[in-house]
Amino acid sequence: MILPRISALLMIAIAGCVVLQPSHAHAQWWSRAPADFEDCADKAEKAPTREEKTSQLTECNAKFAGRRKPGGGYSYFDFMQNRSFDIAGPNPTPEEQKQIDEQYTAFLDRERRSSIAAAFTAKQQQLQQASLRNAQVPVPVEAPNKRQAPAIDLRTRAKATGCTRHSFSCDWPRLSESIKDLKKLFSSPPGKPKRG
Repeated sequence: MILPRISALLMIAIAGCVVLQPSHAHAQWWSRAPADFEDCADKAEKAPTREEKTSQLTECNAKFAGRRKPGGGYSYFDFMQNRSFDIAGPNPTPEEQKQIDEQYTAFLDRERRSSIAAAFTAKQQQLQQASLRNAQVPVPVEAPNKRQAPAIDLRTRAKATGCTRHSFSCDWPRLSESIKDLKKLFSSPPGKPKRG
């Protein structure tokens, strides 16, 4: 009776060892696991097919958030803030993640304030342009000393001054202006502007 018990126990132990024996798949704890994204990406580069390589790189991105810095340490890029943060390891610690989240909250607050200020400025400019369009702009008036005397027809002037037709005193101003115009025409050398 003792012999069958021992053999039964021995059979159970052997069966248990066979069941618990790992399959031929590589257990990750047997091989050296990658320490960071760069190690993981180096292993993915050695994949035999392009699909396996892409799949392994996707796993590397999911497993490691930080990237190794050239001088040592790690950097985490937050695309929402378009900004990098220094972190101690390949993934942010809970304290580092809390700091990144606080910075993101402050970033959102600054963005909100900036957009409100921009909208307010745009509204003010629209109101100013509308008020300028609606306002009546006064027409500039010449100074009294720069106003030219209205042109008076020679006949009207002659009637106003009591000149008789074809009298020298009435025709002289018209004749004088014509002579001045002729002098200007003949006295200016070609190519030089006329003096006024």
